[in-house]
Amino acid sequence: MSRIGKKVVDLPSGVTASVSGQSIEVKGPKGTRSFTATDDVTLSVEENAVSVKPRGMSKRARQQWGMSRTMVANLVTGVTAGFKKELEIQGVGYRAQMQGNTLKLNLGYSHDVEFVAPEGVTITAPKQTEIVVEGNDQQQVGEVAAKIREWRRPEPYKGKGIRYKGEFIFRKEGKKK
Repeated sequence: MSRIGKKVVDLPSGVTASVSGQSIEVKGPKGTRSFTATDDVTLSVEENAVSVKPRGMSKRARQQWGMSRTMVANLVTGVTAGFKKELEIQGVGYRAQMQGNTLKLNLGYSHDVEFVAPEGVTITAPKQTEIVVEGNDQQQVGEVAAKIREWRRPEPYKGKGIRYKGEFIFRKEGKKK
């Protein structure tokens, strides 16, 4: 039995959900998000809560049960609070700045790296060594943060590069004479 799937997803005030077939649409102060569940689960809205129930007890139905409930919970979180990933840059001369909708990165290459923010995601650079990625879609926010980090991953010898805030980089010792 899914322990996650048994819980109902509470809808805070100002958030509405409507189910049509296998798809659910959640509207809130930060926008509208939708999710289409598989045929293995049933979605229902009753009294400011969304519940997910499996259609049978097959292995696939039980797998989809917990996953679908988590997806609905992420929709509700996205339209109320939103999602946020913070990146920090370490390294001499490494810096970031926003120019309109474009993030401009100086990462030690012979050229500046320009990253255009996709639709639905806002990127800010409060300091030259910090980048904040925000949006209402958790998957898209994580993907954009990973693409930015990909330009200069943190290396284990000096620790230079772009890392998630609070990420621990295992440091290695260099060559010995």
